[in-house]
Parts: sequence; C-alpha cells; structure tokens
Amino acid sequence: MNLPNYITLLRVILIPFFINLMIYGYYGAALLVFLAACITDALDGLIARLLKQKTELGAFLDPMADKLLILSAFVTLVLLGKLPFWLVIIVISRDAILTMGSLVIYFMTNNLTIQPSMTGKLTTVLQLSVVTVSLFAMTYGIWDHQFLTILEWSTAVVTIASGTQYFMRGLKLVG
Repeated sequence: MNLPNYITLLRVILIPFFINLMIYGYYGAALLVFLAACITDALDGLIARLLKQKTELGAFLDPMADKLLILSAFVTLVLLGKLPFWLVIIVISRDAILTMGSLVIYFMTNNLTIQPSMTGKLTTVLQLSVVTVSLFAMTYGIWDHQFLTILEWSTAVVTIASGTQYFMRGLKLVG
C-alpha cells in the first residue's frame, strides 16, 4: 500500500458518511463530503504519477472507488426522488456490463489492461456533475429543471456511448 492507494481508500470510507448525510437531510454537508471524495479522485492519480507510485492495486481500486461513489450517490438521489430512475438504470447497466466484460477478458486472456478513453472520462465528469448540481440545488433550493434535464440526458447519451466504446474494445481483445 502506498499514499495514492490510501487516498483512494479514503474515498471509499467517505461513501457511508455521504449516504447518511443525504438520508438525514444534511445536503450541504453531503455536498462537502462528495466534493472531498471527488478531490481524492484527482489527488490519488496525480500523486501516483508525480511520485511514480502507480500500482496494479491502484489501477484496480481507483475505478472501483469511483463506481462505488457514483452508484451510491445516484441510487440515494433516486430514492430521495431527485433523479430519474431511468438514468440510474443506464449507469448501473453500463457498469455491470463493463465489469462482467472485464472478467471475461481477464479469464480469456489472463490480462486486463484497459486504458480509460476520453469518452469514459467525460462520462465520469458528467456523472459527477449530475450529483454535484443535484446536491447544490438541494442545499440552496435552486432547482433549474431545464438545466438538470439537459445534464441528465447528456450524461445518459455519453454513458451509453462510452459503454459501447468499451464493449467494442473488449470484443477486439478477445476476438
């Protein structure tokens, strides 16, 4: 374990606190915890590159921590009636398909090095933005339905596009 991996684990540890704050209506505090978790996402990778501490464990933990954070935020927001159910289904379906596909690739090739694509990175940014904007709106009572709807649909389209892109990459690896 190195410093970047500990920072990634901190992101995972923040998730239950974030969920509890959301459930009990402390949206401002939840927003701060969520933003702190987002900062750890940028920080762990930056430190790993600067200190030349990239590891296989980190390459596995970082995207898993991202998925746990995003999925827990999306599910909690749906349960609170702040996000549409269909968007969560798209996000969960993409991640489930990619996870299963990654396992298939690993078992067929005994290797799993999939570089993140720009579309995949944009997906993460949009998904984090949906959560951040929703939390901001819940905290300050400023709810711009038109803006949030555009953001939700953009997130859905890019999530599907990146899922398709990774799926096609996976087919090339095994075929």
